[in-house]
Amino acid sequence: MKVFLRYEENDDESTHKTLKITLPKSWKTGPTSRLLDQFIESYNAGKEGQANQLDAAVMHLSIRRPASANGSNADTDTILKDIPSDGIVVELISDRDDVYVCHGPSRTVAEINAERQAKLEMEKEEKKNQSQCVHFGCNKRFPKGGPYPECQYHSGPPVFHETAKFWSCCPDKKAYDWESFQTLPACQKGTCTDVKEEDHDSKKEFLGGCDLREQLNGGPKLKSIDDFNASIAAGGSEGAPVAVRLRSVLEELGVEIELFDQVFEGFKKEAREKNGVTEDDAQVMDEAVKMLGTKLKSAMKSIAVDQLRIK
Repeated sequence: MKVFLRYEENDDESTHKTLKITLPKSWKTGPTSRLLDQFIESYNAGKEGQANQLDAAVMHLSIRRPASANGSNADTDTILKDIPSDGIVVELISDRDDVYVCHGPSRTVAEINAERQAKLEMEKEEKKNQSQCVHFGCNKRFPKGGPYPECQYHSGPPVFHETAKFWSCCPDKKAYDWESFQTLPACQKGTCTDVKEEDHDSKKEFLGGCDLREQLNGGPKLKSIDDFNASIAAGGSEGAPVAVRLRSVLEELGVEIELFDQVFEGFKKEAREKNGVTEDDAQVMDEAVKMLGTKLKSAMKSIAVDQLRIK
């Protein structure tokens, strides 16, 4: 494993230095502070150090990583992220990475986490008096009631189909990882708003393969024989075959059948009580499936929002 240590934080380029280090095996699982100490020792002993002595106590290591989603469309945006002094080398640095020696004292993992947590708490408090733009792909926040900033956004929801990720309004621009997806350029310009359109609640937050196939085929697909039989057996319920298929799929994904049956029975009981009946008729089955779908959609939406910050 090789690492390139670089010092460039000085207007005088003659004091800049790049040190290529082949790490001993024991260093890979050791603290990153070893790298800093090694560089400072080499630097101060060389011609650069004669004009610009460095003190390891007030220096730290940083590494370039992709910038967090911030509304930018550039695919080359990177920022320097501090490397904790007690972090494990192999967990934070990859082979042939450029590691930068920067001014400012090093911090430990605990100190960086504490600072990050304090920042999150501050942002949480700030958000209480802010609104978020409801346009697809715009993550800007602004004071409740305005002023409203300009924004770049998409006219349609995102599509997640197999490994491809793209916006439904821009199907020719695809990405295959989260970072690249977040940098896809917007197709609309306007002003941020926190007022939802009248039909906003009926629109999907994101689309999947089933939605694409339905659009291509001009409408919902025809029922299979198994779906038809399941519907007839449940008194004509449209939801019954969905529940049967979902039960089978979840079993393949590792969800115990008993767990699914327990949860679905709970929804059927709630539907029976709501409708004042004691039997599982078609209406009860349809409402139970709808309740289950709502819960699953809410869980998946929550995960997607956390990952992509799409609102």
